[in-house]
Amino acid sequence: MNTVRLYTRQSDKTLLMLEHGGRIVNQRIYVQLHFGDMAGHYLDCYDWFAREATRLVPKPEGAELSIWCTPNVKNCLPPIEGTVVYALDVPEDRIVFFDDAKWDYVLNHRYLPLDDADEAAYRKHLQDIGVTNSFEFFEGRYAGKYPEETDRILESWKRVFDPIGRASPTACGNLWEIRQAQIVRVFHSGETVVPV
Repeated sequence: MNTVRLYTRQSDKTLLMLEHGGRIVNQRIYVQLHFGDMAGHYLDCYDWFAREATRLVPKPEGAELSIWCTPNVKNCLPPIEGTVVYALDVPEDRIVFFDDAKWDYVLNHRYLPLDDADEAAYRKHLQDIGVTNSFEFFEGRYAGKYPEETDRILESWKRVFDPIGRASPTACGNLWEIRQAQIVRVFHSGETVVPV
């Protein structure tokens, strides 16, 4: 089985999860604690991602949300106080690859165009129906009034998972769990994350 080297910054509390359970999983409560008042918005997006990602890689018991990772050491956030960075070797078939630049469209509740022509056509469509901001199909004055438009946007988000080269600066590889045996190295606060 081919493995892929991934890097991810996590709370240093995950070291206790490994010690006591042998694995790390992500749960909705962690997003709520991290984002506070904004958690609802992020959870809507992460829940959508989890539903779609489960179709690509089955979710193990106990995992609610995926763990964000990068195959590019240069893109990994450095460990700061209260965090660690894991370097991992993970079987390729356990990774959900996606484009982080496209993920921004999901976070902003925007239509994810196929290409420039599709984007221009979608802008024209919005203009034709008298809408200036597609975000408002989800939150705001148009919420619930244009279900077909909401469905169109949700369908476009699946392009997040279009194939992407791992060398791309926007490539991400998410996991449902990190197992102790997958960890190659742990970088602590103050250490420089280097390829291992």
